[in-house]
Amino acid sequence: MSSSRTATGRQVMSDGNAQGNFSTDADDLSQEWRRLIAELVGTFALTFVAAGGPVIAAATGVYVGRTAFVTAPGLLVLAMIYTVGDVSGAHFNPAVTLAFATRRDFPWSRVPGYWVAQVVGAIAAAGVLRAMFGTPGHLGATLPKSGDVRSVVMEAMLTCLLVTVILGTAEGHKLVGHNAAIASGSYIILAGLFASPVSGASMNPARSLGPDAVAGTMATYWVYIVGPVLGALLAVGLASCLHGRSNSYERQAAQG
Repeated sequence: MSSSRTATGRQVMSDGNAQGNFSTDADDLSQEWRRLIAELVGTFALTFVAAGGPVIAAATGVYVGRTAFVTAPGLLVLAMIYTVGDVSGAHFNPAVTLAFATRRDFPWSRVPGYWVAQVVGAIAAAGVLRAMFGTPGHLGATLPKSGDVRSVVMEAMLTCLLVTVILGTAEGHKLVGHNAAIASGSYIILAGLFASPVSGASMNPARSLGPDAVAGTMATYWVYIVGPVLGALLAVGLASCLHGRSNSYERQAAQG
């Protein structure tokens, strides 16, 4: 089957179907800077919103409630997937990037760049919050409120389910498309609603690192590396059982 590329970078197959990205070409490494900026901006926004709620509440004395705190990050992720999902795949999470790479949907050679962009975005967001408000509310850090071991298990289980949702919607990218944003955002809200009192329901090593690094409180950060990494790897195994090998639509979703 022959193919051609449009002026915007989309690959059009001879049967008339368009593949790839309308703004970046996943095979063109000269466009990598666009993808890294998208990951940095997305992770910055996620951390700013997720950590910002507790910080602003503590700084102003206006407490909007735990429901609002856990709903805001999910809505932010939903919005950002629609905004830049076609550019970078909208990972915004080192655990998600790890899962896509382990499943061979995403090149390992591009993983370090994504991780750096995500970490820089999270630390920058926490830095802005500290510059604006200081360190009230532990700078929005995720804390193992029910003990380290229990929190590791909870983070692993939550991340496993999150990545299962992401991989599942990516596998059906041809049918689901950008509506994967609804599934991912909704799950993040759901996880926060029932599990945030245990571990903060981070599911994201970058989001947790930002406030911890800027505030200098790294004692329990390992919880938010070990848990999400274990959960992501478990989800990859589960995806293999449920869906078999990855397909071209899953790779397209992972790479933007």
